[in-house]
Amino acid sequence: MTLPTDIAVTGLGLVTPAGIGAGPNWAAVRAATGTAAALDPALKGMPVELSCRVPGFDPDDLLGGGRARRLDRFVQFALVAAREALADAGLDPAGWDGARVGVVLGSAAGGIHTYEQQHEVLLGQKPQRVSPVLLAMHLPNMLAGQVAIEFGATGPNLVVATACASGGTAVATACDLLTLGRCDVVLAGGSEAMITPLAMSGFANMGALSRKDGRPEDASRPFDRARDGFVAGEGAGLLVLERTADARARRARVRARVLGHGTSADAHHITAPQPEGRGLEQAVRRALDGAGASTGDVSYVNAHGTSTPLNDLAEAKTLHRVLPGGPFVSSTKGVTGHLLGAAGAVEAAYTVLTVEQGVIPPTANLTDQDPEIDINAVTVATAHRGNLALSNSMGFGGQNAVLAIGAA
Repeated sequence: MTLPTDIAVTGLGLVTPAGIGAGPNWAAVRAATGTAAALDPALKGMPVELSCRVPGFDPDDLLGGGRARRLDRFVQFALVAAREALADAGLDPAGWDGARVGVVLGSAAGGIHTYEQQHEVLLGQKPQRVSPVLLAMHLPNMLAGQVAIEFGATGPNLVVATACASGGTAVATACDLLTLGRCDVVLAGGSEAMITPLAMSGFANMGALSRKDGRPEDASRPFDRARDGFVAGEGAGLLVLERTADARARRARVRARVLGHGTSADAHHITAPQPEGRGLEQAVRRALDGAGASTGDVSYVNAHGTSTPLNDLAEAKTLHRVLPGGPFVSSTKGVTGHLLGAAGAVEAAYTVLTVEQGVIPPTANLTDQDPEIDINAVTVATAHRGNLALSNSMGFGGQNAVLAIGAA
């Protein structure tokens, strides 16, 4: 049985390589300027030194030095994004019933930066020098735990891990909690800070990362004939979700609505997508079923579009087969790089802005579309005049999440 879904998005918070704040992010993705840079100091001597970093992120300034030093970077991102999202929604945690507020966030790797740093301490010094707050900084569940502590949210609290679909899965899970009446407000989204020597060496050695370091800003090029892998990014995206009737009753601004969602598994391979995108197709159809919509109703797709040869082709085959109307398609990863477990949440926020603002952000660096990719890919900012958009996420292990987002 598919639950009917009508969930309002009343607040957005974004911390990404495109900027800190929803406003700077939206301007950057519409401008379609890549953010990748070479010679990341943290990756010096690694197989790949390309990355997309959050610009000007000063956790001491944004969170306070004492607080920031006890938080891994993935939690720091989430707290800054959550503050913006709550302010955007017009919600004051001091006045809410915390028991009716949930937190559902996604992360693929948790506090891997802290883990690697403290492992070096263990190897180079005595075990007694390992930080007593290692686990509290590293464990993935602390992402939701720290957000709950910050804002007094004592309702359902969890972190989901479906690799690069984590952010999308978190939003879908949050929608179900609201639909079932388990809470009245949910802070949903994802956060990731995985640009570390160990993680990036693993990605590089499996052949997943772009090697185009001559012009790094052009390296992430979804759907392009010359794509050769993704560029790793970092950041967080947080959405404030409420039942639409509740949001309207408190006269909140409804930016857009989540009208359906679908999740699935390819059950095919540990890293490669099912070549024809059959698992993604299942998630798309479930999302449309939840929205009470047909395939012809979709006017735009914010694609997963990682800039890897296999992912882009499998996703494009799905879109071509399932959405015969040829909706506009773009991938914002050409700007931000791949934010891994945060990608689905950040891109859901971009899809909300597309529906709300009536503008489709282009696919940066797409200059020569792969002839095997038969989709209506957008390469310049384009007017969006439809009422229903999809946000796709796909992860290692074959895990898929699709959100159907409609106008307010």
